[in-house]
Amino acid sequence: MAPSAVFPFMAGGAAHGTKLPIGAVTLSDLTATPRFGLKGGGGAAWLTAHGIALPAVNRIGAHHGMRILRLGNEDILLLAEGAAEALAELKAAWANDAGAKAYSSWREEGWAWMRLSGPHAPQAMERLCALDLRADQFGVEDITQTRVGHIEAVTFRSQAGFDVLFDVTASAYFARTAAAVARHCTDFLTDTEGHT
Repeated sequence: MAPSAVFPFMAGGAAHGTKLPIGAVTLSDLTATPRFGLKGGGGAAWLTAHGIALPAVNRIGAHHGMRILRLGNEDILLLAEGAAEALAELKAAWANDAGAKAYSSWREEGWAWMRLSGPHAPQAMERLCALDLRADQFGVEDITQTRVGHIEAVTFRSQAGFDVLFDVTASAYFARTAAAVARHCTDFLTDTEGHT
């Protein structure tokens, strides 16, 4: 497993100079991908009034290409991977609305967004998270708020693997932890396959 090129998550930021693993376990940084969080009274009602059907708490919904993560009754995160324009329009409507609308939870600035993928990603997540995240127990519309790699995080299953959102200041630590787990999984599974 070779490390990827150095990716400064933000110039001079918390993970500047950290290498992301690629290969059987790949860690991708999506922190620059558009997202928007609302928290507090009125947020759910405002989103509903703008045509967004909200999922139940700890579930994921969809709207115009965005994923809608409901972290609490009035704690909602919109992820716009591939849907930046739709999110920009929604944010502009929110910013221009003088009525009750909750407040921005600054998820686009305060949280890192990482994706663990590759053929050994499930084995890596077994080592990073104590919860049972097998597909028959943890589906594509489920969210868990737990610890991943010893960090408080929100995680869910994406088409490519597992997405993890956490405090951006822990980016370098998380990347190093994921890289160590990736090496272990690759070495262990390669050794196991060689003895079968």
